[in-house]
Amino acid sequence: MKKIPFLLIYSRIVLCLLIALLAILKMDNYAIWIVAFMSLGLITDIFDGIIARKLNASTEKLRIWDSNVDQFFWMTIIVSIFYLNIDFLKENYVWIGIVIFLELLAYVFSYWKFKKSIATHSILAKFWTLSLLWFLIDLVLNSSSQIPFIVCIFLGILSRIEIHLIIINLKNWTTDVPSIWVVSKINRGIAIKKNKLFNS
Repeated sequence: MKKIPFLLIYSRIVLCLLIALLAILKMDNYAIWIVAFMSLGLITDIFDGIIARKLNASTEKLRIWDSNVDQFFWMTIIVSIFYLNIDFLKENYVWIGIVIFLELLAYVFSYWKFKKSIATHSILAKFWTLSLLWFLIDLVLNSSSQIPFIVCIFLGILSRIEIHLIIINLKNWTTDVPSIWVVSKINRGIAIKKNKLFNS
């Protein structure tokens, strides 16, 4: 039973590779299949954590794998959908590049400071993931996006800045930091209140 969360994490690798294949081959109804696989991937991302907490299997290793696979999952999907919508990418490459740069910089900074990958799983980052899904669905179905794209970029930049601030202010590496506002308590060894749906 305790392997279920890992199986859900691994399933996202398969799903994003299927999405990449659909984008390359442009099979019949590929847009609908891409949306379905993205949505299924998000569902597995939600439930791997919930199930892990129910089984008392939410280990450091699991949280790191979850973060790294999420990174691979979304980057593969983003590249695949931008491949299908290259004109949109050309028109908006500056804002897209800023978010990607901030994301990569957070990983580099975490490795430099803690010698480990980030696994903060902040609440704001989770809302950004939802906005990312909204934007990518809009783009793959309509070959364009306005409001979902603006919301996604805004939350992407804001959540990446918060993650940078969390890394800067944390004394020791830790997983599941809901927001920057609780970092001082974590540094002092004070137990913080965590949402059972979002954090272990």
